[in-house]
Amino acid sequence: MKIAVVIPTLNEEQAIGEVVNALPKNYLHDIIVVDNGSTDNTAKNAAAAGARVVLETRRGYGSACFAGATAARDSDVLVFLDGDRSDDPKQLEMIAGPVITDQADLVIGSRIQGVLEKGSMPIHGRLGNRFIVFLLRLLYGINITDIGSFRAIKTRTLFNLNMEQMTYGWPVEMVVKAARRGLRIQSVPIRYRRRLGESKVTGTLKGTVLATYYMFLVPIKYLFEKG
Repeated sequence: MKIAVVIPTLNEEQAIGEVVNALPKNYLHDIIVVDNGSTDNTAKNAAAAGARVVLETRRGYGSACFAGATAARDSDVLVFLDGDRSDDPKQLEMIAGPVITDQADLVIGSRIQGVLEKGSMPIHGRLGNRFIVFLLRLLYGINITDIGSFRAIKTRTLFNLNMEQMTYGWPVEMVVKAARRGLRIQSVPIRYRRRLGESKVTGTLKGTVLATYYMFLVPIKYLFEKG
């Protein structure tokens, strides 16, 4: 199978080179770093490490992920991970494995079930994550333990979901739409590390509020939609 990695980034010059270099390149068909309007050397450092850089000027986590997925449309499996070093690229095969062997349709790396490095996930991040996971279980019967960014899905499956949320709602939309279609969703314990640089979500009040709003709104929105 052709496995492509998509790494959405915004001002991640400190970490992106290390992240790309740590990926199991002999296992991968493509490594795509999406530069979502960085004002630093993110794109330059990613290219120097061997990644294919895609520029996406429309701001938003979902926009960056979608641009990367579109660039990797000739792949069979997509793996998404963050470019800030918090996700460990050495665990990529563990994330992609159940999708490749057809044991799952969507695999999400679980920070909660795995090992959290000290200082890697602030308390408000943990509480927000637990609330969203509880909401998804209540509304859709999804038995997962995390809504994290490190995940794998078949390329065709992702595009069949008709993703619409181009900002903070992308991660939870993927889960909700997969559940609505009866797809097999699996959590895999991962090691989660302290990121390099400031988080665009839990590191700012605005990011935290917007992410919480969208992650709460999206499960409610699709609960009442047809299809």
